[in-house]
This record gives sequence, structure tokens and C-alpha cells, in this order.
Amino acid sequence: MEKKVQETDKKLFIFILSYNHRKTIMALLDRIPKETWGRVSEVLIADDCSKDDTVERAIEYKRQKNLKKLTIIKHEKNKGYGGNQKFCYNYAISKGYDIAAMLHGDLQYPPEHILPLFNLFNDPGVGMVFGSRMTGKPLKGGMPLYKFLGNIFLTSVENIILRTRLSEFHSGFRLYSTMALKKIPFNKNSDNFHFDSEIITQMIIAKKKIAERPIPTFYGDEKCNVNSIKYGLNVLKVMSHYILHKTNLRIYEKFDIKNQF
Repeated sequence: MEKKVQETDKKLFIFILSYNHRKTIMALLDRIPKETWGRVSEVLIADDCSKDDTVERAIEYKRQKNLKKLTIIKHEKNKGYGGNQKFCYNYAISKGYDIAAMLHGDLQYPPEHILPLFNLFNDPGVGMVFGSRMTGKPLKGGMPLYKFLGNIFLTSVENIILRTRLSEFHSGFRLYSTMALKKIPFNKNSDNFHFDSEIITQMIIAKKKIAERPIPTFYGDEKCNVNSIKYGLNVLKVMSHYILHKTNLRIYEKFDIKNQF
């Protein structure tokens, strides 16, 4: 039997990264449990200049459900996956929230698991928590074989270089302590998809504990905006930057954490 994790009293902020998610945005909001709505301080839909009616559907959902905790912001220009995260983390810090939880608008990650992940922050040393697909039978959840094998390869390389033992580096279901975010220069990271690899590397350099918990995997028929080959090469590039920085062959501001704080 799984040991129940004690509930934390920290202020929870949930943000949903949205781009052309008209098919799933209302279903995603529906799947956020009542207990989570009661616990969260604010839920933000950060729409990255969608070309469809995602925002209009979200606004109608908010009106119908009378959700005062739901905020909807549509960017005037597309910020990119990493750029949108930067916006949300700065937003969370400015509002004084303790924990920022990221969901994707395509329903790939289960909102029902937010609170179990959130409660792992009872450990004061934890700076980041993520839901691991690789320990939750991803192939049965529809993860394509090429993504499964690519995840294993990239994670193995990253674990070797960073001297970690994480089950994966590429889950987008993440929660961050804003106290930890204040200690790393995440605004210097890429606006692209490999932002996720850069920020986890920063957490490791800053010696922040990373906790993980298995989650189920779901892949629907939504269009994926990630070019897998380009993404993989960019992740390897991040690792090369880390090696160069660590060996003092070249200094990268995004990894020069001790000198910035």
C-alpha cells in the first residue's frame, strides 16, 4: 500500500500552457478535481497566441462554472514553449505563490495527480517535482516507440553527464518551488522546447532536490508541435554547454549560478 503523503500548506498556483487546444481545453478544466480547485490559489491559462477559439471556449467555461480562480491571458505574440513558461514563473513569483504547477492544454498529463505531486514539497529541500511517465508504463499509454526510445537515450546521456539517477528528463508535468526559481536564471534560457532541459540542469547546479512520482501516460490525436530530431539535438547541445561551462572552457550565463546570486 502506498504511503499517504501529508498535505502541505504552501500556496499552489497552476498554469496551463495552451496553443490551439480548442478540442481539449474544456475537458482539461473539467478533469481538475474539486479538491484541487478548493486547494489552488489561482489557475492561469497562458494562451500563446492561438489561431483557433481556445480562449473563447475557456472564457465561456469560466462564465458557465463561475470560476473566480480561473484567469485567462492570451499573449499578443507567440512566446514559444519556453518563453511562455518564463512568463508564468515570473507571474507566480510576482503574486507571491509558493509552488507553480505546469499542465499542458492537450490533456497529455493527468490533472488528478497535481495534489499528490504538490504534497511532495513537504520536504523543505525539494525545489522541483515531476510526474514520471517512464515509470508509469508509457507504451501502454500510447507513447510512440520512437519517443520512448529517444527518451531513454537522452535521459541516459543526461544522467551520465549530470551525475543523476532520474527516470526521465522530458516530462512536461512539473511543479517548481518559486523559492528555488528565484535562485536560478531561468529567464536566460531558450524560448524553445529544450527550455525544460536547461531549467532542470540549473536546478541540479543549484543543488536543489528533484522528486518524482509515477503518472499514467496518454497520447491523443492532437498535433504535436515538437520536431523530435531538432529537440534531441538541442538537448545534446544543452549538455555540451554544461560540459564546457563546468570545465571552464566557456562560460554560459544560464549556468553561472553562483556568480549571479
